[in-house]
Amino acid sequence: GYAYASAFRPRPAYRWSVEDTVYVASDARGQGVGKLLLSHLITACEDAGFHQMLAVVGGTNKEPSIRLHQSLGFEHTGILKAVGWKHGQWHDVVLMQRALNQ
Repeated sequence: GYAYASAFRPRPAYRWSVEDTVYVASDARGQGVGKLLLSHLITACEDAGFHQMLAVVGGTNKEPSIRLHQSLGFEHTGILKAVGWKHGQWHDVVLMQRALNQ
């Protein structure tokens, strides 16, 4: 698996906020790989001085990703309805957020 953080928005006002991305191979899921990757990413972003980390989860049916983020202190902040088009249908996006450097 792998994880990375990217700018939440390109404008200067958002330069202290990052969006995380975590991918885990299907045969490695449920073994703690995602939690390990995201934990290290959170620490790296804190060390870099970022203020907020956001998770933009593609689909309300992505319970493993939602639970992963919840387990590391992310809170549900909203749902964007039908904003993603994939596999011939519209998908909601779950927004989650975690403060860094508290």
